[in-house]
Amino acid sequence: MTTSSTIGGSIPAMASQSEWNLTLGAQVETGGVRFRVWAPKRARVDVVLEEGGRSFPLMKDEAGYFSGLVPIATGGMLYRYRLDNGDAYPDPCSRYQPQGPHGPSLIVDPSTYTWRHPEWQGVRMQGQVIYELHVGTFTPEGTLDATIAQLDELKDCGVTLIELMPLAEFPGRWNWGYDGVDLFAPAHVYGDPDALKRFVDAAHERGLGVILDVVYNHFGPDGNYLPAFSDLYLTDRHPNEWGQAINFDGQGSGPVREFFIQNACYWVTEFKLDGLRLDAVHAIYDDSPVHVLAELSRQARVAAGARSILLIAECESQLITTIQSIEDGGWGLDGVWSDDFHHISRVALTGRGQAYYSDYRGTAQELLSVIKRGFVYQGQRYQWQKKPRGTVVKNEPASGFVFYLQNHDQVANHLHGDRIYALASHARYRAIAALLLLAPETPMLFMGQEFGASNPFLFFADHHSDLAAKVYEGRKKFLAEFPEYATPEAQAAVPDPADEATFQRSCLDLSERSRNAPIYRLHKDLLRLRRDDAILARQDRRSLDGATLSPQALALRYMGPADDDRLLVVNLGPDLNFIPAPEPLLAPVRDGSWTLQWSSEHPLYGGPGIVNPLSDQGWRIPSATATLFRSVRKEPS
Repeated sequence: MTTSSTIGGSIPAMASQSEWNLTLGAQVETGGVRFRVWAPKRARVDVVLEEGGRSFPLMKDEAGYFSGLVPIATGGMLYRYRLDNGDAYPDPCSRYQPQGPHGPSLIVDPSTYTWRHPEWQGVRMQGQVIYELHVGTFTPEGTLDATIAQLDELKDCGVTLIELMPLAEFPGRWNWGYDGVDLFAPAHVYGDPDALKRFVDAAHERGLGVILDVVYNHFGPDGNYLPAFSDLYLTDRHPNEWGQAINFDGQGSGPVREFFIQNACYWVTEFKLDGLRLDAVHAIYDDSPVHVLAELSRQARVAAGARSILLIAECESQLITTIQSIEDGGWGLDGVWSDDFHHISRVALTGRGQAYYSDYRGTAQELLSVIKRGFVYQGQRYQWQKKPRGTVVKNEPASGFVFYLQNHDQVANHLHGDRIYALASHARYRAIAALLLLAPETPMLFMGQEFGASNPFLFFADHHSDLAAKVYEGRKKFLAEFPEYATPEAQAAVPDPADEATFQRSCLDLSERSRNAPIYRLHKDLLRLRRDDAILARQDRRSLDGATLSPQALALRYMGPADDDRLLVVNLGPDLNFIPAPEPLLAPVRDGSWTLQWSSEHPLYGGPGIVNPLSDQGWRIPSATATLFRSVRKEPS
């Protein structure tokens, strides 16, 4: 299968990339293994090889780095660092922790893997359809190798870019990944480093990109040994809801910044990943002249060489700085999540606006505004947080905003982990799915969404008993922000994150692809439309206009060259007789008319049958429908 396809924004082969090499941790060289670790608070660091227990002292430089070549060390050996002749700890930059975060580190020689598709040149933001995936719950085996067998299905569905939830080594048997502590080590429960390379290789073979979710705003609470090497990794100068913040701008922050920047470069070079999704960047505090993410963006792209990579931010504060160029004072990332679209859509579908949904009404006006502007909150006061939220959007491209109806957080941040498909009528879901997948922004699906997965996705974390109890109580406290979840009955029903049943309930049943064939077909057809229709594929906010037809109905008009327009009409409310129709966006092109192109009511999608809302008498728009029209010019007589 060719890897130079342009589907989904992939890039034709170019010149080979320049070499980038990790300088931290254990590097296999001719004549042994070179170790390097930052431990400024220590007077002595020794490498201890598990096999035979032999130790080798490292030399300290003025910057606090200990390094040295150990001639007898080879790939495949286990080791730890002994600090000041005391306790021994795993390597903070370990490439692999085969026994988990508390065990020894493994020397990995990355050169032993032979890439089957080295010509792959990456992806660009334009044209992507993102698929968020948790490896442990995606297949019955819960491994990277097992996930490879599903790549053809994802490709066939219309996915172009797989976003893996965090893989950094974590404690326990199951975890979302946001409790990672060994940021350079793929979690051993999913497979070894070569397993991740096989997965990326297999994805590239099929023309699919792969990005990795990384957490650079905090460390997990169990298994983080960085403070044993230096007190300067963490700081109390900035707030952080998950523990101590990372020290990116205080005393000794230079090596800390280097640690994270090297981590980013490591993933995109050593594993040929197509980029990163950066978790909660609003909690990455940096008052330095150059923000650490701007520096990371610059260096990661240099390290990737000829390959194009994508860096996408989750930013609850909705900072447009994330995707502005470094030259204009931004961070130079490629995309940013838009919680606004999700929150508006959820209120529109469920009618419930509590807790962090309380600043949304779920109206057609809000949906229209977020599609035209990327964010609806761009500095207005946000009552839930009692402060302004968001920043002004100007000319940033539509592709830079990631829209979604589901993600791991938004599904699990509710008592039963219900998916949106289970909370609304199927007809209303079909209509808003059309809005998501035909909007000019970059859509993201959460695993199983494409076939209407019936299983929940719950918060799970396999911590030891004392920590598990605290995490459970913290989960209850968070959910109590919703008034109905604060009741004694609801609090008693909150699933225990450490219970294996919570994890098992979150695992996908892939056989539902067949059982739920109508909703699966809906997503496939919409993604095919998005890809194949030249006007929709432009993703151009500037050539898009819209109007509200009722509090719950809207029309989007995509202006094409030579009057080759598209019109999407979505009604999430009751039947609407829009007669007369005093809205110019509904008017056909000059000397032309509208012809029906697609309807959410097709029986193949589980609908009752297609009724064209446009007739000679005017517009009669059925409840809970989405209909796409294309303009047709009359043939000259």
